Amino acid sequence: MSLSTLIPPLFGVIGLFVAFKIYQLVMQYETGNEKVTKIAEAIHEGAMVFMRREYKMMGAFAAVLVILLLFLLGVKTAFAFVVGACASALAGYIGMFSATQANVRTTTAAHEKGASEALSIAFFGGSIMGLSVASMGLLGLGTLYLFFGGDPETAHAIHGFGMGASVVALFSRVGGGIFTKSADVGADLVGKIEAGIPEDDPRNPGVIADNVGDNVGDVAGMGSDIFESYCGSMIATIAIASTMTADVLDPLGKQADLMFLPLALASLGLICSIMGILLVRKYSAKSPEVALRIGTIGATILFIITSLGLIKVTGVSAAVWGAVLSGAVGGIIIGLVTEYYTAGKPVKDIAKSGETGPATVMITGLAVGMQSVVIPVLTICAIIFVSSSLVGLYGVGIAAVGMLATVGITMAIDAYGPVADNAGGIAEMGGLGAETRAITDSLDELGNTTAAIGKGFAIGAAALAALAIITAYVETVSANIPNFSLELSNPTVLIGMFIGGMLPFLIAAITMTAVGDAAFDMIKEIRRQFREIPGLMEGTADPDSARCVDIATTAALKKMILPGVIAVASPMIIGFILGAESLGGMLGGALLSCVLLALMMANAGGAWDNAKKFIEKGNFGGKGSDVHKAAVVGDTVGDPFKDTSGPSMNILINVMAIVSLVIAPLLS
Repeated sequence: MSLSTLIPPLFGVIGLFVAFKIYQLVMQYETGNEKVTKIAEAIHEGAMVFMRREYKMMGAFAAVLVILLLFLLGVKTAFAFVVGACASALAGYIGMFSATQANVRTTTAAHEKGASEALSIAFFGGSIMGLSVASMGLLGLGTLYLFFGGDPETAHAIHGFGMGASVVALFSRVGGGIFTKSADVGADLVGKIEAGIPEDDPRNPGVIADNVGDNVGDVAGMGSDIFESYCGSMIATIAIASTMTADVLDPLGKQADLMFLPLALASLGLICSIMGILLVRKYSAKSPEVALRIGTIGATILFIITSLGLIKVTGVSAAVWGAVLSGAVGGIIIGLVTEYYTAGKPVKDIAKSGETGPATVMITGLAVGMQSVVIPVLTICAIIFVSSSLVGLYGVGIAAVGMLATVGITMAIDAYGPVADNAGGIAEMGGLGAETRAITDSLDELGNTTAAIGKGFAIGAAALAALAIITAYVETVSANIPNFSLELSNPTVLIGMFIGGMLPFLIAAITMTAVGDAAFDMIKEIRRQFREIPGLMEGTADPDSARCVDIATTAALKKMILPGVIAVASPMIIGFILGAESLGGMLGGALLSCVLLALMMANAGGAWDNAKKFIEKGNFGGKGSDVHKAAVVGDTVGDPFKDTSGPSMNILINVMAIVSLVIAPLLS
């Protein structure tokens, strides 16, 4: 064991220490008056109750998988699975706990000190999530690598880490997505459309549940999503390097160096992310939008420059840096394209289409979502072409690592959005006035854009990470099965492709239906409270918000089981019954369908959301107009698109890919 292998876990500890110091800084700010604090406590407690119940159910599911792994693949893989699941769960818990402390402090800062201070607190709240994701990944995976990851003979055991992270991501993202959108849709349809009261009105029983959902879906859920891709890309690249033959290794470098390089790049990316966070803090007083952009792009540029030096120091071929560069630049391009479709001219086109009713809002939004797929997919194709041309199959994995290395700042900016959104809700419910709400609305609007960019980045990252894992699967199976190949002329491969292409549509249908069913229960409860609680509409009585939180929690926990079982069981069923070729075909079909559906749903949903907000600023008649009502319909459909079904696609392909990689040695 060389001293360099101690760097990833050591940097993981450093990252957690920085996250803790930022948390201490956030906690120094005032929480505000008693009414505001009470609202924030209800949101915090609702989020923590959901996580405790979710983790309990997740633990039972994981225990079954641990027993199977022990029986089929041994203690090392089962242990790695437990470590991966715990690391992902802990990162999500830390991030959401911190976000629900930062939201109320952001509100109070906006009320008492202005936009700059509020931005800093919201961003610091998101930074804790970002640093926790990166640090727990390095600490967990780096520690496992110390014990058996560096040996090609035992490196397969660390694949269990990725599977553990994937299981947590599956439940956190799908369950959180169902929770947040059932609450959001119910609160909006009854509150804004039927009752005609403002968004986040304290009289609405679903508002607290809606704000809880922002945290469980877009903080903990998104964090587990990115964590899965982040670790999956490193695991896949290590796996590819461990199966390289001497003739492939000669021009690239030593096998040990190539296996360790993903962890080294991720360690460097963590430091660059911390520098990016400091850049946002420095420029926050000038312009929130500029500050966030400088932090993100600045961290990426710094990583690109310093990674060249790192690669030279390790003795690996400089061509590998070209693959890293393609992944890092590709991530920026996908983010910028997503920003255009969810915050640029297409949003205004959707808003204008509301002049002729909700039907044209739906048509225009769907068209925008479909069109938005083109450039990101071409970008992914370019990354694959450049990276594989330079470094072969290893290049695809290292490009994914390059895209995800600065996940600390990327996740920080994404998690900033829900904190800002919560701050606006607390300001409205706390009655802090129009001036404060104007500040929180401006931060929330920027947060919607950063969240949309984050979703685009997450999709691109998941696609590359999954492709790297699939490549590692092919290499692993090839070591066991002579002349193994995936050819379209092989009927079993084609069967697998069609099954794989179908599964994302099935999961999307299940999750959309789950949101609809849960929202129906939520709507009935909100209507009941408006009807039966005397003085609620007049503002003289309090709503039963806890009942709405319980409805969303129960629905989410029930409805997330079936997608989870399908995602984990499908590779096993296809692999053990139809064989390795059919499973490889299934992964290829699922990857393509997942990426296309995820991009279309995320961008259409984000565009519908911002079109509604564009009208609410006073355009095309403003709030309460027929155009606004039409846009609310589009936003209501777009909510489960962008926050439930779309993100589920990222999880689905990575879960299927990592499960396939884990069982690859058992296939013959």
